[in-house]
Amino acid sequence: MKDREVLALATEQERILVSHDRKTMPSEFAKFITERTSSGVILVSRKLSIELVIEELLLIWEASSAEEWLNRIAKLPL
Repeated sequence: MKDREVLALATEQERILVSHDRKTMPSEFAKFITERTSSGVILVSRKLSIELVIEELLLIWEASSAEEWLNRIAKLPL
């Protein structure tokens, strides 16, 4: 799927998109939010251990609300 399609699907399902695509996703996200509201994107470095990624995602889930992620993009580690 193309980045735009993945962003649209995540938005339709009201889910934050978690992706390794640090190369093209930021620019596609910037374009996407000029036309639609996004549920948010979290970019994950492939260098991170799965344990650290899970810990960071759980922390985000516990400490923030879905509304805080609207049209927001962030990189892990935070």
